[in-house]
Amino acid sequence: MSTPRAELPATAGQTSAERPWPVRLLTAKLTEYLSKAPAVWLEGQVVQLTRRPGQATCYLTLRDTDVDLSFSVTVHARTLDALPVPLADGAHVVVHAKPELFPRRGSLSLSASDLRPVGVGELLARLEHLRRVLASEGLFAESRKRPLPFLPRVVGLVCGRASAAERDVVENAQRRWPAVRFDVRNVAVQGPNAVPEVVDAVAALDAAPEVDVIVVTRGGGSLEDLLPFSNESLVRAVAACRTPVVSAIGHEVDTPLLDLVADVRASTPTDAAKRVVPDVVEELARVAQGRDRARAAVLRMLDREEHLLRGIRERSVLADPYRLLSGHADAVADLRRRSRAAVSTRLDRAADDVTHLRGRVAALSPAATLARGYAVVQTREGEVVRDPADVGDGVLLRLRLVGGDLAARAAGPWVPDALPTTTRKARSAKKAAAPAPASRKRAARSAPPAPPSPPDPTEADA
Repeated sequence: MSTPRAELPATAGQTSAERPWPVRLLTAKLTEYLSKAPAVWLEGQVVQLTRRPGQATCYLTLRDTDVDLSFSVTVHARTLDALPVPLADGAHVVVHAKPELFPRRGSLSLSASDLRPVGVGELLARLEHLRRVLASEGLFAESRKRPLPFLPRVVGLVCGRASAAERDVVENAQRRWPAVRFDVRNVAVQGPNAVPEVVDAVAALDAAPEVDVIVVTRGGGSLEDLLPFSNESLVRAVAACRTPVVSAIGHEVDTPLLDLVADVRASTPTDAAKRVVPDVVEELARVAQGRDRARAAVLRMLDREEHLLRGIRERSVLADPYRLLSGHADAVADLRRRSRAAVSTRLDRAADDVTHLRGRVAALSPAATLARGYAVVQTREGEVVRDPADVGDGVLLRLRLVGGDLAARAAGPWVPDALPTTTRKARSAKKAAAPAPASRKRAARSAPPAPPSPPDPTEADA
């Protein structure tokens, strides 16, 4: 059961599940609101133009050039007839329209009071403005451009489905390098879907690790047909790629903004194929030339070394190499002889010096004094006796001779005739008959024996 009009909420915020608005009320309020809205100038691309003979109203769809959004537009036939060029699908236009609601269908459309095609001059002015903005950001700088790989593993190709551009790139690349591989992404190359599809394809190929270079190509067309390849979002997407990008859009005279941001611009799809892969025939010829140059360089080096070796062999010194050594052998023998003589002379001099020094040492040694018949007289305490008065009668004395020690007792001052003659003779005969001790013989033959305690004062006294 419908709610009486007097009880309906006055505003949308007052509605609820218990107190809703009827559809007609919402339609009336929207119609009232839109009737107060001013007309607005809009830009877009014409698609699905419908004009039936005899009808005063024509219908078309105005689509945004960057995103997939559209509005239905109604326009009077007189407005279309006043255009200098017949309107066709794909044309860029600006319309002066006012939104209106069709209550029966509940649909919103635009009612155009004026429609004007966007002129080429205006399009070029807009593209030039966009070019300057992007150039000021450095997107077209030469320092950003990357070199193409010499031999890519996989070539990413963005093109229209079954297009002549795809065929030109693939066939020419395979003719130049038969082993080349492609990852082809077919997209719309004109119309409202072109920009998002090309951007997605470029991003997918850039993310593929096996793709070493990306080619974006399409055949020739009008300025409006090539507008998607001057779109700001596509230009920025290509600038953000890590993979080198080759642009091959239209013919050589066509220069969309994609050509400026790409790493390499190819004038045609065929030119792009020549740039992304080398020519196998040229490379084989280059390898053959390099091999020939290397062989010639090796032969020249061998000839030079052989000439040097031949010159060395022909030298007179190498005809009889022993003659070169014989002079040095004589010099070495002479030096050896002279060195031996010098060493022998020095050794003889050193031996003479040693003998002389040994004689001097022997002459100065106390043992030599003892060998001449002297003796050192000491008491039992080891004191040297220098004066007979220092020793009393009967004191035991130690006589140090060259052959050994002898014990004696003091008997007072020496009196030559104090001993009987027979006693002196007997002792002399006994001494003469006794053999010399071995120690005395060795002492007489050998160099001076080890000196005893120095008896300096006794030599004169003894």
